[in-house]
Amino acid sequence: MLSSPIRTFDLDALARAARALVVMCAVTLAGCSGTGQKDDDQGRDTDRALGMNAQAQWLEEAETEREPQDIWDRMRNGFKLQDEIGVNPRIERQRLWYVSKPSFLEGASARGSLYIHYVVERLEERNMPLELALLPVVESAYNPFAYSPSHAVGIWQFIPSTGRHYNLRQTSWYDGRRDITASTNAALNYLDRLHEMFNGDWLLALAAYNAGEGTVSRAIERNQKLGLPTDYWNLPLPQETQDYVPKLLALSQLVMAPEAYGVNLSPIANEPYFEVVEVKQQRLELSRVAEMADMDADEMYQLNPAYKKRITMDGPQHLLVPADKAELLTANLALMKPQELVDWQQYRVRNGDSLNSIANRYHVTVNTLKEINGLSGNHLRVGQALSIPVEPGLKPEQPLFQNVASTKAPTPAPAPARSHKVRSGDNLWTIARQYKVDVQDLKRWNGLKGNSVKAGQVLKLQGGATQVASAGKGQSKGDGRESVTYYKVKQGDSLYLIAKRFNVEMKHLQRWNPRSGSLKPGQTLTVYLP
Repeated sequence: MLSSPIRTFDLDALARAARALVVMCAVTLAGCSGTGQKDDDQGRDTDRALGMNAQAQWLEEAETEREPQDIWDRMRNGFKLQDEIGVNPRIERQRLWYVSKPSFLEGASARGSLYIHYVVERLEERNMPLELALLPVVESAYNPFAYSPSHAVGIWQFIPSTGRHYNLRQTSWYDGRRDITASTNAALNYLDRLHEMFNGDWLLALAAYNAGEGTVSRAIERNQKLGLPTDYWNLPLPQETQDYVPKLLALSQLVMAPEAYGVNLSPIANEPYFEVVEVKQQRLELSRVAEMADMDADEMYQLNPAYKKRITMDGPQHLLVPADKAELLTANLALMKPQELVDWQQYRVRNGDSLNSIANRYHVTVNTLKEINGLSGNHLRVGQALSIPVEPGLKPEQPLFQNVASTKAPTPAPAPARSHKVRSGDNLWTIARQYKVDVQDLKRWNGLKGNSVKAGQVLKLQGGATQVASAGKGQSKGDGRESVTYYKVKQGDSLYLIAKRFNVEMKHLQRWNPRSGSLKPGQTLTVYLP
């Protein structure tokens, strides 16, 4: 199976050598005939220059053609741990699990498509095995919001202490463990150190990344005293760690030969998904920045998940945005003033005020007030100025806990109660769009901590526009900017073909239909038309 590619490479090399020889001969002949008239010499000089330029252009094009177009191909070229696999029942058991769970791989691949090119480039810069780009699949399924029982966070699952050791800042506003670029570089620093600590053994380094270097070191010492082998496969490690490395190696097998295992890897372009945009303004609201970049607010949060409250406080002075939006955002940021993006109200403390009463009045938490204003305690003094964040263009309504005895103003009539029963395929983003409300409001009204909802769950709704009537098959309902339509999947359809048919981006089609990882004929997809 390997002979054909090698023979092709030799023929290509001979062809390139032949072309280069022809060009050099032409240049040499042109130089030997350089005894004619001056005008002829100038003409021949031009010909020689054109010949050299053509050769340089041809070499550049040939080099470009050799670069993988798909990130999976690029990763395969940089795999270095395949010799560690062999015939191993522990790896085979994990591989069978992944093959039996195609939705897991599809979901991890879809989420990872935003970040994996960056991870691969950083690994290549350090000459590290590109199998490590699959480690976030094992750790978090490439979910930057993943949170473990041991309080590990982010795609690389740093616990708080290890995160702080690798300079990942953690405050109530920003968590560097969820920062894509910062956590990736910290994880590679950690892996590099472990690799050196365990004498260049990547399997031991990976085991230590999972269980801690102390656990692995003690297991090695135990086996040494007993005269037993001290390689990864023979160490008495916790069960999770015994499965950890086989999971990574099993994934690398599936990526190396997906067809052999019946796995469908969605193509991911071998090009950066995002660019870093420097920002000078402090306290930017991510949803406002998304508007300036003409992009979806949820995608902006997916790229900048470290800002826990979707406001750029306590973090680095840059944002990650899709590569095709970077120029537009940079231009718009240059034209905007920071206060135009987030409204901050100054409040003078009056006699009888407390942090609780002010937080109640402006619908923020006491901790938020203390964090913003640098307060270490709860004491306030009359006349003290406090900065309070409020939604742009809006004034705070009545306090959350209105004291009826202290006011004569009539209580406004509540808005009509509304609710939404979650259907299969719904997610918070599509529900919020349907009712023209904010995702954060939807979560607050229903006391939701995460972003997941279940079919049959009833969500409370407040404010916003009236519900858009459900459209029948093939019908659409406009909302002023776009229309929603429903498409029934046919035999042979793919997300790519459907997205192309409706002139929408495939990543949006996936977000509108979170259960679309494995398409089936007859399945109904929701499509928002421009």
